Amino acid sequence: MNENTLKTVKELREKAPKRKFSQSLDLIVNLKEIDMKKPESKINEEFALPYGRGKEAKVVVFSDTHSDLGCEILSGNDIGDLAKNKRVLKKLASDTDFFLAEAKLMPTIGKALGQVLAPRQKMPKIIIGNAKTLVENLRKSTKIKTKDSPVIQCIVGKDDMNDEQLAENIDAVIKHLQSKLPRGKDNIKETLVKMTMSQPVKVEA
Repeated sequence: MNENTLKTVKELREKAPKRKFSQSLDLIVNLKEIDMKKPESKINEEFALPYGRGKEAKVVVFSDTHSDLGCEILSGNDIGDLAKNKRVLKKLASDTDFFLAEAKLMPTIGKALGQVLAPRQKMPKIIIGNAKTLVENLRKSTKIKTKDSPVIQCIVGKDDMNDEQLAENIDAVIKHLQSKLPRGKDNIKETLVKMTMSQPVKVEA
Protein backbone atom coordinates (compact mmCIF):
# COMPACT_ATOMS: atom_id res chain seq x y z
CA MET A 1 0.00 0.00 0.00
CA ASN A 2 1.20 3.51 -0.85
CA GLU A 3 1.63 5.36 2.44
CA ASN A 4 0.89 8.68 0.73
CA THR A 5 -2.48 7.32 -0.39
CA LEU A 6 -3.31 6.19 3.15
CA LYS A 7 -2.23 9.58 4.50
CA THR A 8 -4.51 11.31 1.97
CA VAL A 9 -7.51 9.19 2.95
CA LYS A 10 -6.97 10.06 6.62
CA GLU A 11 -6.62 13.76 5.75
CA LEU A 12 -9.80 13.67 3.68
CA ARG A 13 -11.72 12.04 6.50
CA GLU A 14 -10.55 14.75 8.91
CA LYS A 15 -11.47 17.59 6.57
CA ALA A 16 -14.77 16.24 5.21
CA PRO A 17 -17.91 17.66 6.84
CA LYS A 18 -19.71 15.09 8.98
CA ARG A 19 -23.02 13.98 7.48
CA LYS A 20 -25.91 11.86 8.74
CA PHE A 21 -25.69 9.71 5.63
CA SER A 22 -22.94 7.54 4.19
CA GLN A 23 -20.89 9.38 1.58
CA SER A 24 -19.23 7.92 -1.50
CA LEU A 25 -15.52 8.41 -1.99
CA ASP A 26 -14.50 9.35 -5.53
CA LEU A 27 -11.13 9.24 -7.24
CA ILE A 28 -10.44 12.06 -9.70
CA VAL A 29 -7.56 11.70 -12.15
CA ASN A 30 -6.54 14.65 -14.31
CA LEU A 31 -4.65 13.55 -17.40
CA LYS A 32 -2.00 15.36 -19.46
CA GLU A 33 -0.27 15.14 -22.83
CA ILE A 34 -3.01 12.96 -24.22
CA ASP A 35 -5.19 13.53 -27.29
CA MET A 36 -8.74 12.61 -26.30
CA LYS A 37 -9.77 12.54 -29.97
CA LYS A 38 -7.63 9.45 -30.60
CA PRO A 39 -9.35 6.08 -30.04
CA GLU A 40 -6.31 4.70 -28.22
CA SER A 41 -6.69 7.43 -25.62
CA LYS A 42 -10.22 6.34 -24.75
CA ILE A 43 -10.88 4.16 -21.73
CA ASN A 44 -14.28 2.63 -21.05
CA GLU A 45 -14.33 -0.38 -18.77
CA GLU A 46 -15.35 -1.86 -15.45
CA PHE A 47 -12.71 -2.52 -12.81
CA ALA A 48 -13.31 -4.80 -9.82
CA LEU A 49 -12.14 -3.05 -6.65
CA PRO A 50 -10.16 -5.22 -4.20
CA TYR A 51 -12.48 -4.32 -1.31
CA GLY A 52 -15.60 -3.52 -3.30
CA ARG A 53 -17.55 -0.27 -3.44
CA GLY A 54 -18.87 -0.30 0.11
CA LYS A 55 -22.35 -0.66 -1.34
CA GLU A 56 -22.70 -3.28 -4.04
CA ALA A 57 -23.40 -2.09 -7.56
CA LYS A 58 -26.80 -3.06 -8.93
CA VAL A 59 -26.58 -5.56 -11.77
CA VAL A 60 -29.46 -6.59 -14.05
CA VAL A 61 -29.21 -9.54 -16.45
CA PHE A 62 -31.24 -10.08 -19.63
CA SER A 63 -31.52 -13.84 -20.07
CA ASP A 64 -33.92 -16.62 -20.99
CA THR A 65 -31.69 -19.39 -19.67
CA HIS A 66 -29.95 -18.21 -16.48
CA SER A 67 -31.39 -18.31 -12.99
CA ASP A 68 -30.15 -17.94 -9.42
CA LEU A 69 -27.54 -15.30 -10.25
CA GLY A 70 -28.28 -13.33 -7.11
CA CYS A 71 -29.55 -10.36 -9.09
CA GLU A 72 -32.60 -9.27 -11.07
CA ILE A 73 -33.08 -11.30 -14.26
CA LEU A 74 -35.26 -10.05 -17.13
CA SER A 75 -36.46 -12.33 -19.91
CA GLY A 76 -36.86 -11.70 -23.61
CA ASN A 77 -40.55 -11.05 -23.00
CA ASP A 78 -39.65 -8.39 -20.41
CA ILE A 79 -37.72 -6.50 -23.08
CA GLY A 80 -40.92 -5.92 -25.03
CA ASP A 81 -42.75 -4.78 -21.90
CA LEU A 82 -39.98 -2.30 -21.07
CA ALA A 83 -40.03 -0.91 -24.61
CA LYS A 84 -43.71 -0.08 -24.16
CA ASN A 85 -43.14 1.75 -20.87
CA LYS A 86 -40.40 4.36 -21.24
CA ARG A 87 -40.93 5.68 -17.70
CA VAL A 88 -40.19 2.28 -16.16
CA LEU A 89 -37.28 1.75 -18.54
CA LYS A 90 -35.72 5.11 -17.68
CA LYS A 91 -36.02 4.38 -13.96
CA LEU A 92 -34.42 0.97 -14.45
CA ALA A 93 -31.56 2.56 -16.39
CA SER A 94 -31.09 5.18 -13.69
CA ASP A 95 -31.16 2.68 -10.81
CA THR A 96 -28.91 0.06 -12.43
CA ASP A 97 -25.12 0.32 -12.53
CA PHE A 98 -24.41 -2.51 -14.97
CA PHE A 99 -26.40 -4.60 -17.42
CA LEU A 100 -25.46 -8.03 -18.79
CA ALA A 101 -27.21 -9.94 -21.56
CA GLU A 102 -27.13 -13.18 -23.50
CA ALA A 103 -25.72 -12.65 -26.97
CA LYS A 104 -28.91 -13.83 -28.67
CA LEU A 105 -30.93 -11.08 -26.95
CA MET A 106 -28.61 -8.21 -27.89
CA PRO A 107 -30.22 -7.40 -31.29
CA THR A 108 -33.63 -7.18 -29.62
CA ILE A 109 -32.25 -5.07 -26.77
CA GLY A 110 -30.51 -2.71 -29.18
CA LYS A 111 -33.65 -2.19 -31.24
CA ALA A 112 -36.15 -1.98 -28.37
CA LEU A 113 -34.15 -0.38 -25.55
CA GLY A 114 -31.10 1.18 -27.19
CA GLN A 115 -32.70 4.61 -27.52
CA VAL A 116 -32.81 4.87 -23.72
CA LEU A 117 -29.82 2.76 -22.66
CA ALA A 118 -27.21 3.87 -25.20
CA PRO A 119 -27.16 7.63 -24.38
CA ARG A 120 -26.79 6.69 -20.70
CA GLN A 121 -23.82 4.42 -21.46
CA LYS A 122 -25.86 1.51 -20.08
CA MET A 123 -25.98 -0.92 -23.01
CA PRO A 124 -25.46 -4.47 -21.70
CA LYS A 125 -22.20 -6.35 -21.86
CA ILE A 126 -22.51 -9.75 -23.52
CA ILE A 127 -22.24 -12.67 -21.11
CA ILE A 128 -19.02 -14.55 -21.84
CA GLY A 129 -17.99 -17.33 -19.49
CA ASN A 130 -19.54 -17.89 -16.08
CA ALA A 131 -22.48 -15.53 -15.62
CA LYS A 132 -22.49 -15.76 -11.84
CA THR A 133 -18.80 -14.83 -11.65
CA LEU A 134 -19.42 -11.87 -13.96
CA VAL A 135 -22.26 -10.64 -11.73
CA GLU A 136 -20.16 -11.02 -8.58
CA ASN A 137 -17.27 -9.06 -10.14
CA LEU A 138 -19.54 -6.28 -11.40
CA ARG A 139 -21.09 -5.87 -7.95
CA LYS A 140 -17.75 -4.67 -6.63
CA SER A 141 -16.71 -2.82 -9.78
CA THR A 142 -16.28 0.83 -10.59
CA LYS A 143 -16.68 2.40 -14.04
CA ILE A 144 -13.48 3.89 -15.45
CA LYS A 145 -14.30 6.10 -18.41
CA THR A 146 -12.78 8.98 -20.33
CA LYS A 147 -15.07 11.34 -22.21
CA ASP A 148 -14.10 14.41 -24.22
CA SER A 149 -12.09 16.08 -21.46
CA PRO A 150 -8.91 14.57 -19.94
CA VAL A 151 -10.51 13.75 -16.58
CA ILE A 152 -11.58 10.46 -15.03
CA GLN A 153 -13.83 10.33 -11.99
CA CYS A 154 -14.95 7.05 -10.44
CA ILE A 155 -16.24 5.73 -7.15
CA VAL A 156 -13.70 3.83 -5.02
CA GLY A 157 -15.72 3.17 -1.86
CA LYS A 158 -17.89 4.54 0.94
CA ASP A 159 -16.90 6.46 4.05
CA ASP A 160 -17.90 3.56 6.32
CA MET A 161 -15.03 1.47 4.92
CA ASN A 162 -11.73 1.63 6.80
CA ASP A 163 -8.83 3.79 5.63
CA GLU A 164 -6.68 0.86 4.54
CA GLN A 165 -9.42 -0.60 2.35
CA LEU A 166 -10.05 2.75 0.67
CA ALA A 167 -6.33 3.31 0.10
CA GLU A 168 -5.93 -0.16 -1.43
CA ASN A 169 -8.87 0.50 -3.76
CA ILE A 170 -7.42 3.85 -4.84
CA ASP A 171 -3.97 2.38 -5.48
CA ALA A 172 -5.48 -0.49 -7.50
CA VAL A 173 -7.40 1.87 -9.78
CA ILE A 174 -4.37 4.13 -10.32
CA LYS A 175 -2.14 1.14 -11.14
CA HIS A 176 -4.73 -0.23 -13.55
CA LEU A 177 -5.19 3.16 -15.18
CA GLN A 178 -1.43 3.55 -15.67
CA SER A 179 -1.42 0.23 -17.53
CA LYS A 180 -4.08 1.53 -19.93
CA LEU A 181 -2.68 4.99 -20.71
CA PRO A 182 -0.33 5.37 -23.71
CA ARG A 183 2.54 6.67 -21.53
CA GLY A 184 1.50 5.21 -18.22
CA LYS A 185 2.04 7.39 -15.17
CA ASP A 186 3.53 10.13 -17.35
CA ASN A 187 0.01 10.81 -18.65
CA ILE A 188 -1.27 11.53 -15.12
CA LYS A 189 -1.12 15.19 -14.16
CA GLU A 190 -2.82 15.04 -10.79
CA THR A 191 -4.76 12.62 -8.60
CA LEU A 192 -7.36 13.70 -6.06
CA VAL A 193 -9.93 12.09 -3.78
CA LYS A 194 -13.17 13.55 -2.46
CA MET A 195 -16.29 12.56 -0.61
CA THR A 196 -19.79 13.40 -1.81
CA MET A 197 -19.98 16.64 0.18
CA SER A 198 -16.28 17.52 0.56
CA GLN A 199 -13.61 19.43 -1.26
CA PRO A 200 -11.01 17.27 -3.06
CA VAL A 201 -7.66 16.44 -1.47
CA LYS A 202 -4.58 15.80 -3.59
CA VAL A 203 -2.85 12.42 -3.49
CA GLU A 204 0.89 13.04 -3.40
CA ALA A 205 2.97 10.81 -5.67
